[in-house]
Amino acid sequence: MSVSTTTSPSLRIALAPAGAAGFDPGVPVLAGETEEHLFAGLAFEGTAGALQVYSNRDWRVGAAAVPLDAGLEAATGQVYDDLLAAVGDRRLVRIWNYVPAINAHGPEGLENYRAFCRGRSLAFERAFGSDFKAHLPAASAVGCQHDRLTVVFAASRHPARHVENPLQVPAYDYPSDYGPRSPSFARATRVELAGRTAVFISGTSAVRGHATIAPESTLAQLDCTVENLRELSLACGLGPDLAARRGLRRHFKIYLRHASDLAAVQAALRDRLIRPGDEVSYVLSDICRAALNIEIEATLLPRG
Repeated sequence: MSVSTTTSPSLRIALAPAGAAGFDPGVPVLAGETEEHLFAGLAFEGTAGALQVYSNRDWRVGAAAVPLDAGLEAATGQVYDDLLAAVGDRRLVRIWNYVPAINAHGPEGLENYRAFCRGRSLAFERAFGSDFKAHLPAASAVGCQHDRLTVVFAASRHPARHVENPLQVPAYDYPSDYGPRSPSFARATRVELAGRTAVFISGTSAVRGHATIAPESTLAQLDCTVENLRELSLACGLGPDLAARRGLRRHFKIYLRHASDLAAVQAALRDRLIRPGDEVSYVLSDICRAALNIEIEATLLPRG
């Protein structure tokens, strides 16, 4: 991470009603919204292991911040076991992961992201068996400045469809070059809410097939990322522009490895992605691959 941001506020993830304490995943906000409050009307439901769980008529949402005393892989496996138990009879549709020192290497020499991926994949396999890939939801995993792993999930009682990008190899089918267990997520998940639609677009970056594009240029990576978002938008049935004219509430998180890229990225996205009324947070975060400088996620929800 290129710049220390002691004066930047940290992103706050709010699950409970306004005014209650939220989760601080350890990512500084460079510009835009400092609070993420995606799901209205949640009421506290209880705990599931380390997770605090909330729900309303459409969603069950939970979050945990867990220490890494037993190591990152073990902590990931345990919190995912708790998470998958907490989902219960709902359909898992989105997971956000904030991983300490994501590109650093652990005691065994394995990159932290790859250790996280192994712990996550094995937890899914324990829960769903050998066909667990069919159950994988949209997700993101980015670096954070805390020493705890923070995980947030959303599940729904409504029908859901997981979606892939035709320009990319599904992450769960990556070759072993990317670690001992492939990343366990779908590129997007679409949920049908009784006549309304919600779409969760995973953290999306400059990957074609399974290769990193333009490692030397953030703006070239941005071009590829926006093209990938367009393909995902089409695959989700939203047209080419992530439902910009369909009245959905659009929330974006733009993760930047280098704070110095902020102004150029903001200017480019004003022309190509962001519209008036969108909720946007630009945050400083390392990306899951050391050669990637930018990642963008989108959450599209019905209003009201």
